[in-house]
Amino acid sequence: MAIWRRRSPGESEERFERKISAELRSVLEALDSMSIVLSGDDQIIYSSHEASRFGLIRNLRITSQELMALVRVVRRTGKAREGHLDLPSIGLGGAPSNLRVRVSPLDESGRTLVLIDDVSEAQRVDAIRRDFVANISHELKTPIGALSLLSEAVAGASDNPDMVKHFAAKMGVTSHRLTELVQQIINLSRLQDANPLQEFKLVSVTDIVNQAISLCITSAESRKIAIDFDIQDECKVFADREQLVMAIQNLIENAINYSPNDTRVSITVKSESGTVEIIVKDQGIGIPESDLERIFERFYRVDPARSRETGGTGLGLSIVKHVAANHDGEVKVWSRPGEGSTFTFSLPQSEGVVGS
Repeated sequence: MAIWRRRSPGESEERFERKISAELRSVLEALDSMSIVLSGDDQIIYSSHEASRFGLIRNLRITSQELMALVRVVRRTGKAREGHLDLPSIGLGGAPSNLRVRVSPLDESGRTLVLIDDVSEAQRVDAIRRDFVANISHELKTPIGALSLLSEAVAGASDNPDMVKHFAAKMGVTSHRLTELVQQIINLSRLQDANPLQEFKLVSVTDIVNQAISLCITSAESRKIAIDFDIQDECKVFADREQLVMAIQNLIENAINYSPNDTRVSITVKSESGTVEIIVKDQGIGIPESDLERIFERFYRVDPARSRETGGTGLGLSIVKHVAANHDGEVKVWSRPGEGSTFTFSLPQSEGVVGS
């Protein structure tokens, strides 16, 4: 059955308009897009509930002059048109909105259908993706370029065994750094694409931390950094074991990388008010207050020179943040330059304790 029809002889305009609204309502409410139907004199016959939250409607009229200009073009040409509206933020702390608008003529009386989609989030994600690709390209370019130069150096020093060993050792370090970077990129990609509940099981937090420590112990011993593990409460959480180990390992490695030799990294597990806290504290260089809000961004480094020295990829803390979000938790940091840093990774605690 056609949604739109001609008014039959003797049928009043008011009854015809009501009939249109009744027939369209179920269709328009099923659409993902926000929708507005205008009469020939620009009165709003129908609008979806979401359409009003952007301030486009007042007293049964569309308030946006840009949108109304597009409606008039459609009426004049008889052809559907598409455009974009940039709206200022609504309320304190709100973000600006970008709306994709599609306007179509419905009949010769001037009735018009307006479909609206908020594409702000899609544009934000697309911008993040473009930045991520650009950052990856930059980060990969450095070790790949270094390997190319080192291979040329090895070839040029073929008659000097000592120099060949020297350059080969540097190639090994650089290739290891490249491998670590690629693996971190893969890990981050999996975190973003995977179903967060697919691999969730009841796990012991103590076991998780012990496994993470075992993956970092060689690095700690090479720097003569002691790792202390204090279990104040035996806790269990519903989690993806692999993701959780990955997050805690990154926190411990971060603490080791930014600590002087012959210092300590302490890890504490405790529970409070239904929340499990895994606290990683170091005696390192600390983080300036101006950098605290950015340290969880991809590829952001407080001290780029230090990261190059330790082989840091700039993705570890971003991975920690994603794992926390996947588990309905959070990660917080306290730090001061010269006083070290304390990262607190919090998760909802499952009922009971391990072994009960």
